[in-house]
Amino acid sequence: MSLALTAEERATAAGNDGAAMAMRIVADAARLMGADRLIPIQSAHIDGALYHGDSGTHFAEKLVAGGARVVVRSTLNVGALDLMGCSRVRLEEPARGMARRMMEAYRTLGCEATWTCAPYQAGHRPEKGSDVAWGESNAVVFCNSVLGARTNRYGDFLDIACAIAGRAPDYGLHQPENRLARVVFDVSALPSWLLGAEIAWPVLGSLYGRQVGEAVGVVSGIDVQPGEDSLKAFGAAAASTGAVGLFHIAGVTPEAPDLGSALGGAEPDEVIAVTPAMFADAKARLSTAERPARIDAVAIGSPHLSADELARLEALIAGRKLAVPLYACTGRHVLAGLNALRRTALENAGVVLVADTCVVVTPILPDLDGGVLMTNSGKFAQYAPGNTGYAVLYGSLEECVNSAALGKPMLTEIPR
Repeated sequence: MSLALTAEERATAAGNDGAAMAMRIVADAARLMGADRLIPIQSAHIDGALYHGDSGTHFAEKLVAGGARVVVRSTLNVGALDLMGCSRVRLEEPARGMARRMMEAYRTLGCEATWTCAPYQAGHRPEKGSDVAWGESNAVVFCNSVLGARTNRYGDFLDIACAIAGRAPDYGLHQPENRLARVVFDVSALPSWLLGAEIAWPVLGSLYGRQVGEAVGVVSGIDVQPGEDSLKAFGAAAASTGAVGLFHIAGVTPEAPDLGSALGGAEPDEVIAVTPAMFADAKARLSTAERPARIDAVAIGSPHLSADELARLEALIAGRKLAVPLYACTGRHVLAGLNALRRTALENAGVVLVADTCVVVTPILPDLDGGVLMTNSGKFAQYAPGNTGYAVLYGSLEECVNSAALGKPMLTEIPR
């Protein structure tokens, strides 16, 4: 199958400027993926502005020098610096300067300085059925699953190339037939009270990702309506433990009004019956710290905390002074709604607000041998040991706050 470009696309690719470079990157990617055409996109979410080395900065600046500009709405994922000045990033020069140059280059390209991994909670919500090009694994899975827009997992730096070209390869999850579920993930054996609990969704997501991998699955047996934050937590954990780009939940997500619709009327290739024992094992796997006597820090907000989650954090602290720092990672769109009185109360309690970035992708946590980090995030739990050097202890948000107040684990056993 050969790629057929339109006359307009060929003309753009034949140029010598930044737009031509972007179009050639998209076309070459399409050929590698076996796509026969490019399709117009309505928006992009750019993950490539996070500094991983000088080459990324030079790439972005080359696009700028070539006069490239995005032609669709393009929001930005987290960078390597907290430009809001909430927290101290321990990134030293020259890396710090290169990271700042990289972030500035993406703004010059016309991207919105959102700096959040939850753009869907900052007003970027493409319509169901629309084609977009999003990066950042949790944003991709939320966009596909909860919003019903269509995107593949666009990595650095294909995401910005698509935004500049206004095109994406027509393959994978852009095509309706590839969005049908092939695996049923049946949670009907779990009690309703558990499915209604905040702690359940990161655990179920991590289990789903390991069991389903890169396949499209549908969760069945849900008799409670999970809120958007629960769906966010599920998708983020699933995308961290497996290459999940799309999930369905029967009766909840837009392309799955019922189980049969999610499967397209076909029989599933596999049915995974989730048992309480499987859930307990998945929860245990999220912790790498073995019976720690203390914790050194708490980190929440991966994906970034919503306004509702931040308000819940405030209610749980309830005037207490925390014994260890609690890092609350969120977007500047949430901070904008936090008045000075509320912010001061949080910071006086021992909360370290982190904006524009998070503690797992840039050095903010103290460099501590044998440190123990507690979190309620399945995504943090997956990545923190390798990225921060801290062992991880997983718990609910309430358990995290109670543990931070005492400086030691305060966990509640879940009945089997």
